[in-house]
Amino acid sequence: MNKEILINTDLCEKRVAILTDGHLEEFYIERPEDRTIVGNIYKGKIETVVPSLNAAFVDIGQSKKGFLYLSEFEYSTYEPTEEVRFSAPLRLKKGDEVLVQVVKEAYGTKGPRVSGHIGLAGRYLVLAPQNSHWGISRRIDDERERKRLRSILEELRLPKNVGFIVRTAAVGCSARELMRDARFLLRLWSRIKKISYRRPSPSLVYEEYDLILRIIRDSFTEDINKVTVDSKPEYRRIYAFVRTFEKSLARRISLYQGADLFLDRDIERQINKIFERYVYLKSKAYIVIEPTEGLVVIDVNSGGFKRNLSPEEAAFRINTEAAVEIVRQLRLRDLGGIIVIDFIDMEKETHRREILNILNRELSKDKAKYDCLGISKFGLVQLTRERVHNAVQAQTYQACPYCQGKGKIKSTTTLSILAIRQLRRYLQSNRVSEVNLSLNPAVNSIMDKYKEYIVNLEHKFRTKINLISNPTQHLEEIKIS
Repeated sequence: MNKEILINTDLCEKRVAILTDGHLEEFYIERPEDRTIVGNIYKGKIETVVPSLNAAFVDIGQSKKGFLYLSEFEYSTYEPTEEVRFSAPLRLKKGDEVLVQVVKEAYGTKGPRVSGHIGLAGRYLVLAPQNSHWGISRRIDDERERKRLRSILEELRLPKNVGFIVRTAAVGCSARELMRDARFLLRLWSRIKKISYRRPSPSLVYEEYDLILRIIRDSFTEDINKVTVDSKPEYRRIYAFVRTFEKSLARRISLYQGADLFLDRDIERQINKIFERYVYLKSKAYIVIEPTEGLVVIDVNSGGFKRNLSPEEAAFRINTEAAVEIVRQLRLRDLGGIIVIDFIDMEKETHRREILNILNRELSKDKAKYDCLGISKFGLVQLTRERVHNAVQAQTYQACPYCQGKGKIKSTTTLSILAIRQLRRYLQSNRVSEVNLSLNPAVNSIMDKYKEYIVNLEHKFRTKINLISNPTQHLEEIKIS
């Protein structure tokens, strides 16, 4: 099995694709204006306490107030040296200062979820400075390896008043590597405490890594054969970052010097499929994915499936294939919340159990937390999947003004980036002294944001680029002549 990470830093966005044997398994996108705040630590101020919910709203300096369950807050945070444990529901009141970490992005009308349980992720360990518990990731299922890692933790003479959780990436690690990670995290926590003491509230005291370094830290493990990046500055940054924790892995990082990494590796086509309602399977059956405001509904259909099988056996074959693909689509689209899957009806209890086992097996590979209920006699499965970040579709598309929100079209930012990308490809294959780029006025109006990139293209290809605003063009239409 060949696993790769491809990194594209084109224009004003960063994109990361994780492939298995050339097939897209995970896809992430980040723009400066949409950068996630999950993992950030803020010194906030209690704005409102809601006893009936046992919760509080915290001003962390964002447009929306953070939502904090009081049961997830156990420590005073504005003392620089020692932490004092207290009963949060009795002590927290309006105006109190608290140190909180964002655990879930703002979604719709809801503000971000914050927690008083701070967790600092390193390469091999997670430091829980306000908890003395030591643990090992449940994803490490080899009991011998669990015992080895536990014995290393006990031998390291780590502080007893803080907690550590061993991450999956620590499999096979030496005591020296774990100790180096632990020291780095302890120094980081000490710095965060000092910063939180000096700064007023609300203010940011620790910012999580950007998308690329998060993926390298969390996903670049021994089973990844290669990391390919198409930007020289990003290549150098990633290379230096990897050498700090695993020099041997640095040899697997390469700089792509072709014209277009994602286009050349057939990733663009696979990315476009992420946003389609219909997903066709190899058997010619298909699934339909319908995200709604409250839940995600997924329907399995036999479609063009044609095999000389009994209805029961045909349903089982289709459902088996669909179960694997559904979990892959949940990861790709980063869909969360309540998910209802309508499999094709099966009479045999053994078949229903097997489909549930396949779902659970595939879900266990997912980094997001999940809870999967049983399958009903009608083939319905209910599950919940943790929603941490905004879904890729929400970042890339906006409600369509032509159909009053019943469908979706690409956002003007996405279209402007796409227009420049298409223009660059056009100029790579056509030597012209002047070129016209015709866009809908809504897209053309924000092209000033990318004036620098337009000028760079003019210098690079020795051409003059004319931006034309055409009100008769569809919002998604891009014309180059």
